[in-house]
Amino acid sequence: MYEPSRQLMSFNVAGFQFWDGALVLGELKAGTLLELVPEPDNPHDSEAVALRYHGTKLGYVPSDENAVLSVMCFYGHAAAFEVRVLQVDPEAAPWKQVRVGVFVTDAR
Repeated sequence: MYEPSRQLMSFNVAGFQFWDGALVLGELKAGTLLELVPEPDNPHDSEAVALRYHGTKLGYVPSDENAVLSVMCFYGHAAAFEVRVLQVDPEAAPWKQVRVGVFVTDAR
């Protein structure tokens, strides 16, 4: 049976308070699509995967969640995933303001 997508994981955007997420926080809402951008040259984590909204870096997939996504993106399979904002809470601590879900899309 066809399913448009299935959720694989959800997490708060890591490092949100250190990047430019505050500049676009008012534009983010549940369902907003984000882009996965692998950063294999990242000096802190060679498996780092950034999350971007219209080119603005929001932060990262948490390091304890990024291994499979990093490999899949590196080998050109980023299109198999859809990243959507699940929840936005401007009143929360910065590292808890944006929760996202990673979904695998059904290509059947």
